[in-house]
Amino acid sequence: MQPTSNAPIVIRPSRGWIGLGAPELWRHRDLAYFLVWRDLKVRYKQTAFGAGWAILQPLLLMLVFTAFLGRVAGIGLAGIPYPLFALSGLVPWTLFAQSLNGASNSLVNNQNLISKVYFPRLLLPLSAVASFVIDFLIATAVLVIAMLFFGQAPSLTFLWVPALGVYTVVVALAVGLWLAAINVRYRDVKYAIPFLIQLWLFASPVAYSIELVPERFRVIFSLNPMTGVIDAFRWAAVGGDRPDTSILVSAAATLVILVGGLAYFRRVERTFADTI
Repeated sequence: MQPTSNAPIVIRPSRGWIGLGAPELWRHRDLAYFLVWRDLKVRYKQTAFGAGWAILQPLLLMLVFTAFLGRVAGIGLAGIPYPLFALSGLVPWTLFAQSLNGASNSLVNNQNLISKVYFPRLLLPLSAVASFVIDFLIATAVLVIAMLFFGQAPSLTFLWVPALGVYTVVVALAVGLWLAAINVRYRDVKYAIPFLIQLWLFASPVAYSIELVPERFRVIFSLNPMTGVIDAFRWAAVGGDRPDTSILVSAAATLVILVGGLAYFRRVERTFADTI
């Protein structure tokens, strides 16, 4: 038996402005697993519908959009029933909205953990967004059932759906890193997030087609990261024109937001335990 080392472990604040700290995150992968599992259990504990809320949320919104907007000419895509059009936008949107809300509040909701023990703080927003992947898979299965109900079988482009789900999580994490770090210092963020998500919903082509936006403004409109996500997801799921321009512009905007979010998060994470 080899003698165990008695060398002390020194914990120092992070250095630099950017970086995932991937080796350290990997060493704490067990903690990430338990954080995700905890979030899943807490979310559906003592609920009547349980995981059924993953189905009800996009379905109820789809019914509302269909009732109020379904008969407006040109609001959807030709050849695609409006309920299916709306649901194909709501599936990625619901994943984004839930993940963004979870990531933004992840640090404040775990303030007792942050102030008592050391671990990579980035695990908290990461685990928060990861816990909604199960809901996304359930909602995607409902979308497939709806497609079959309307007589539209999934095509080969549907294979892009898992990748676009990951992309949606990345968008939510990119924005959530900013809001989570700011939320530690300014608790107003907690109350502003639901309002921000509502505004973002109507600023994204969830209930309407990007075709309604004048062509000269579409590049600017695509700076909204969710524009490319929803357009690409809708193309992969139910068809339409491939949104090359919007997905590229949205991907570039997402990269800028993500890099900036990581830089800011890494810069201020050393102060979380004192501030929170």
